[in-house]
Amino acid sequence: MRFLLYAAIVTGVWSGLLSLVIFAIGRLCGVPFAAAQSQDDSVGQIRWYVPLLLPVLAAVVGALLSALILGRSHAKRIIFWTGSLIALVSMAGPIMQPDEVLWSTRILLLCMHLITWFLVVPQLARIVGDSEPQASEIRVLSMESAK
Repeated sequence: MRFLLYAAIVTGVWSGLLSLVIFAIGRLCGVPFAAAQSQDDSVGQIRWYVPLLLPVLAAVVGALLSALILGRSHAKRIIFWTGSLIALVSMAGPIMQPDEVLWSTRILLLCMHLITWFLVVPQLARIVGDSEPQASEIRVLSMESAK
């Protein structure tokens, strides 16, 4: 559990920092970063701290949920594909924005989602995979094989 939370914080912070860089570059290029939070909301500005903190939050929640499957068979595959599916579903948010949201904003938000998926999901899957029953085999060397 400790390694999962450590990896979540490290990968989440890196993802947040890279997303903040994308946000800054987009703002310098004139991308408005205006988006709706739900279907009924009006379009509002995305604050600078959201791309920084949201990946960390997603990574920590992912690590806590990944801890539920520690020690089970095929845990690595389950976490990888479940995390990938959750990332894919979360990408629907930027794509399904109202018409007044520019595609430049949507594309940069999708890039931030991809960075978070790329950094967080495989790392959590690797750590959970190390807890699988067949991941640690006890090997006994015989004297004949040592020669």
